[in-house]
Parts: sequence; C-alpha cells; structure tokens
Amino acid sequence: MPGIHHDWGVKPYAEIHALQERLVGLRAEGKVPNLLLTGEHPAVITLGRKTPKGEEVAGSIPVVVVERGGEATYHGLGQVVAYPIVHLTEARRNLHAFQRDLEEIGLRTLADFGLTGERVEAFTGVWCRGKKVMSLGIAVRRWVTWHGLALNVSNDLAPFRAFHPCGLDGDLMTSLTELSGRTIDVAEACARIVAHASALLPGGPFLPGALPLES
Repeated sequence: MPGIHHDWGVKPYAEIHALQERLVGLRAEGKVPNLLLTGEHPAVITLGRKTPKGEEVAGSIPVVVVERGGEATYHGLGQVVAYPIVHLTEARRNLHAFQRDLEEIGLRTLADFGLTGERVEAFTGVWCRGKKVMSLGIAVRRWVTWHGLALNVSNDLAPFRAFHPCGLDGDLMTSLTELSGRTIDVAEACARIVAHASALLPGGPFLPGALPLES
C-alpha cells in the first residue's frame, strides 16, 4: 500500500508537533499508512535531547524543547521540513541506517540542483563546501519514526548565529540558494525531497493525499 504525502504549507511548529504525536499513535495501531509530512514553519528554535544544559539563545525567536535526537536548530520560512511517520519493520529496525537514508535524501536533492553534498564524520546531516545545508533529528515511538529533516533552501541564515546550531558556529550554516548563487524555489526543493523519500524510505512511494484522521 503506498504511503501518503501531505504538505501542510506554512503552520506553527506546535501545531504540527501535536499532529505528529497523533499520527504516530494511529500509525502504531495500524490505523493509518506510512506518511510523509512536509512544509514550512514560522521562525522557531527547537532544542533536541542532546542540547547542552545552559545553551543560550539570543534574540526573540520562540524556543521549544522537543524529544528528537540532536541538539538545537532553527526552523523558518524558506526551509523545507520533512517528517516521515513510518513504521520500521523488524528488518529495518536500525536507527543509524534510517538516519543515513535521510542524509541520502539530502545528498540526492543537492545533486538535482548541481551541487555535491557530503557527509561529515562525527556529525549528522548534509554538508557542502564545508558548510551544513541540511540538519536532521528523529524520535521513535513503538518503532514508528517522527521528526525528521530540515533543508535550508532560501531561508534567512542570520537566526542560526543566535545560538550553536547542532553544536556548531552559526556561520557554518548555508542554504541551497547561497550555494547555487540563485534563488531556489521551496516547492521545487520539496518535490525533490518527496521523490527521493519515496525511493528510499519504508512505505514509499508517498502519493499526495489527505490525512486519514479519525474524528
């Protein structure tokens, strides 16, 4: 059975976080198929489980503590976020391999735009020309994944300098637009992410559809 791709457009982080929690429960109970949620969030900084205690965030951007792995990161308009809510079968219950699959989605997406991405030892995510362009952090509940990846497409990079994204200097963050020297359309980048997720992740292909939510 094909999975469902749902793009929420632009919605606050808290709203989509609550939606993920609901869908994770439904997926674990077998009431919905595998899902891929995509979209953009208004400006927010999220602190993953590995964020050092005492991490300071300058400025007025809202900060939310979340249950995903990884450290702090920023979400904002112009950045594509993708949350796979998929059940990992016994044959695929390897979280390290799942994270490598998410990185591969980023690497293939960069290649679609003529860019050569790479992995960097000791760090997750995707890098290009010595800078990080895609971050990832996942959580798993009853072997159903949630949270996911965030690809900088055309977003303002200045907010990253208000803290240590993924434990790094904020100046190390980049975007597809900065790397390519031309403005990259968010919808175009999102379409490539969905295509590669369909080829790589459990439950693919992910076809456009409404979320099968219970009333």
